[in-house]
Amino acid sequence: MTVSGTTSIDTDQKIFVGKGEEPAWLTLALANRHGLVTGATGTGKTVSLQVMAEGFARAGVPVFAADIKGDLSGVAEVGEAKDFIVKRASELGLSFQPDQFTTVFWDVFGEQGHPVRATVTEMGPLLLSRMLDLNDVQEGVLNVAFRVADDNGLTLIDMKDLRALLDAIAPPDGPKKAADGNEDPLAPIRQAARTFGNVTRATVGTIQRQLLVLENQGGNQFFGEPALSLQDFMRTDRDGRGVINILAADRLLHSPRLYATFLLWMLSELFEVLPEVGDLPKPKLVFFFDEAHLLFDDAPKVLMDKIEQVVRLIRSKGVGVYFVTQNPLDVPDKVLGQLGNRMQHALRAFTPRDQKAVAAAANTFRPNPKLDTAQVIMELGKGEALVSFLEGNGTPAMVERVMVRPPSARIGPVTPEERKAIIDGSPLKGKYDTAVDAESAYEMIQKRIAGTAAPAPGESGGLLATIGGIAATIFGTNVKHGRLSTTQLIARNIARSVTDKVVGGAAANLGKDVAGSIGGSIGRSIVRGALGGLLRR
Repeated sequence: MTVSGTTSIDTDQKIFVGKGEEPAWLTLALANRHGLVTGATGTGKTVSLQVMAEGFARAGVPVFAADIKGDLSGVAEVGEAKDFIVKRASELGLSFQPDQFTTVFWDVFGEQGHPVRATVTEMGPLLLSRMLDLNDVQEGVLNVAFRVADDNGLTLIDMKDLRALLDAIAPPDGPKKAADGNEDPLAPIRQAARTFGNVTRATVGTIQRQLLVLENQGGNQFFGEPALSLQDFMRTDRDGRGVINILAADRLLHSPRLYATFLLWMLSELFEVLPEVGDLPKPKLVFFFDEAHLLFDDAPKVLMDKIEQVVRLIRSKGVGVYFVTQNPLDVPDKVLGQLGNRMQHALRAFTPRDQKAVAAAANTFRPNPKLDTAQVIMELGKGEALVSFLEGNGTPAMVERVMVRPPSARIGPVTPEERKAIIDGSPLKGKYDTAVDAESAYEMIQKRIAGTAAPAPGESGGLLATIGGIAATIFGTNVKHGRLSTTQLIARNIARSVTDKVVGGAAANLGKDVAGSIGGSIGRSIVRGALGGLLRR
């Protein structure tokens, strides 16, 4: 494509979004200052999102976007030179050239893309409490459960692990003994829980019922292994273009807390795992958060403060976050102030709240003496938007009324057959498709009940003690990340790998697996510990 007065579209420095009196450019070096796309249903928000996603991909920037209606999936297929597209391009001085983009489909339920999973440990008690809508007392009991799991070496991977742990810390209805008549094998776990405060069966029962609700919404498919590696979102194709990652969210949207908490977890994970890079010539990843109001609805103040903190600080990691919602009032002022790049599609002022939304939207733009911003917002046609992008040293440009350019890829969804072919040809095919049920808290607790459990941490023999000593020498015994010390994590996981490999006779792969255990252990602990620091009350 070319546009009058320019040499090309989507250069290595900026993205052409549309044109009014002047072309509207989104500067890549300022794209990590975040953005907001708002407008009523049917006014063109999805097309604007697709135009930006294509521009970022051309510039070599990977993209992640939640696809609520399925329309965004068309970016994977070549666009068609339909009459209305050619006409729009001509009006903007463009010559339309169809294109398509390397796309990876994801789906929490594993039906319309690669499965997306996280472990219960990675999610942590605070976000899990938000997902389950727990009160303060119930959240406290969940924190106790996680602490007991760490202290007793009980790995929490999936929902049955958490259920088994909650049953283990709940006080029994009466005296309990093992099958052989000896003392209750779970008594040490219950005693450990009591050291952190009173845990009642009624509270545990309430949490279990909320877990059942989450399971019925599909949460049991989200928690498990292999867990998602966020590095798989940050890929480029063989031509150096950014890969567009699309999360199928049509079904997920029926579970709004799961949807919102999942995306917040992803943002928090990105914040923790990516290094500080400052301001880059272009972002390392751009994250589009559709139906953004779900993130903020009924969120407690402390969580709102931490969301604002993540949004404010993640730009230094090279990540741009773009919220997509109908009404600018859906986004709290503290977050709204962090969103420098704005696209406002039409709003209708039929109610007092609508009129307030129009006024609020108009007041967030840098005024243009040639425009009555509030009036124009109500007059915009489909495919038109008021645009104000950051320019120069990061100051907002004056608001302009622009006609959004047409996307180069298909407008509208892919067919089920096309989606299947893309998934089958994905470079990630097979990595996440099959769930793995490793030994974790559920199996460990069952072994204790059966009297066949391995010694608890601290009771092990020479191998574990030796590895623990080596880890302590390398990393320091006083270094802690979250609930479990680095030494405990490394010792426990290396010992498990060593034992498995020696017994299995696979010594040739020992170095690789031990390294993986170290990385996975430290990574999971750092993520949950740092996330807990961000979200701790």
